[in-house]
Amino acid sequence: MVFKKMMRLFGAGGPSVDTVLVNPNTRPGLSLEGHVNIVGGDHDVTIEHVALGLVTRVEVESGDSEYESTMEFHRMPVAGSFVLAAGEQRQIPFSFPVPWETPITDVYGQRLHGMTMGLRTELAVARAIDKGDLDPISVHPLPAHERILDAFARLGFRFARADLERGYIHGVNQTLPFYQEIEFYPPPQYAHGINEVEVTFVTDPYGVEVVLEFDKRGGFLRPGQDVYGRFRVEHATVDQTDWTAVVDGWVRQASERYVSFLSSHGYTPGQVPGPVPPAYAPPMHGGHAPSQGPGVGAVVAGAAGGLIGGMVLGAAMDELFDGGDDGGDDGGDADFGE
Repeated sequence: MVFKKMMRLFGAGGPSVDTVLVNPNTRPGLSLEGHVNIVGGDHDVTIEHVALGLVTRVEVESGDSEYESTMEFHRMPVAGSFVLAAGEQRQIPFSFPVPWETPITDVYGQRLHGMTMGLRTELAVARAIDKGDLDPISVHPLPAHERILDAFARLGFRFARADLERGYIHGVNQTLPFYQEIEFYPPPQYAHGINEVEVTFVTDPYGVEVVLEFDKRGGFLRPGQDVYGRFRVEHATVDQTDWTAVVDGWVRQASERYVSFLSSHGYTPGQVPGPVPPAYAPPMHGGHAPSQGPGVGAVVAGAAGGLIGGMVLGAAMDELFDGGDDGGDDGGDADFGE
C-alpha cells in the first residue's frame, strides 16, 4: 500500500510535495524506500533543502507532572539547495534507514494500542516557514522480539498498553533519547507475586537487550516492590532458544524474590508494614535500573502466534494522525498537530 498526500506550501500558486512510500511496513535495522515528488507553483522558488525524519509521541516526566511530546528522533537530508522553476516537476528517490532501536508499532499485523509513528517530509523554502507532509508507517518486530512477546502470550499474560518514555536505561548502551515499554498483566499463576510486567527492547545490529520490570505495588497488608532483570538475545541464535522457558524462569524468579523479601522483613498476613526500602536500585535518568542477582541460563524457541488473542489492540493512528486534510487526500496521510 502506498501512502500519498499533496500539501500546498503557500496556498494558491505555491509548490507542492507528495511523498510516496513503496511500502510503509518495515522493521528495525531495515529501510523505507520511496521518492519525494515536488511540483513547482506559478512562480520560481528556492528550495533550501528536502529532509525526511521519523516522528513519534513520547511521554515526558517533569517534576510531578507528565505530558506527551512530539519528537523527531532520526533525520536524513535527501536534497540540498536548488531552484524550483514554475511548474517544474522533480522526483527525488530515497532509501531511509530505520534505526535499530526504533520502537515496535505492530505485532502480527495489528497496531499496538498506544503506539504511533510517521515519516515526515520537510520542504524548506527560502524566506518561508518550513512545511511538509507526514506518512504513517508500521514498524514490525524482529524474530527476537516476536519470540519473547509470544512467550509472554503462551504463559497467559495479557497485553495492557505500550508507550515511549523519555530517558535512558541505566547500564544499557542506548542511542535514542527514549525507550519503549510494553506492559502486560500476569495470569493467575503469577499474580500473587507481581501486578504487572514491563518489557523493554534495546536493539542493535547483533542482538537485543531485554529489560524486564516486575511491578508489585503491594497493598494494605504488604509492601510493594519493583524487581528488575536484564538479559541478552543474539539475532544469530534466537531460534536455538526456548523463550517460553526463559520468560517463565524470569517471572518465577521475580515472584520468589518478592515472597523472600516479605519473609526476610518478617511480614506475615495480618501485619501492616511500615515503609520498606527497595531491594533494587531505582531507575536512573528516567530509565530502568540494571539487573541484580543471578540470570536465567536455560533457553528454548517459542513459535509465533497466540499473542494477539490476549492483546487489547486499538487504532491509535486515528487519534494521532488527525487530519490536516486540504482536499484531494486519499485518507492515507495526516499531520501531527503543530
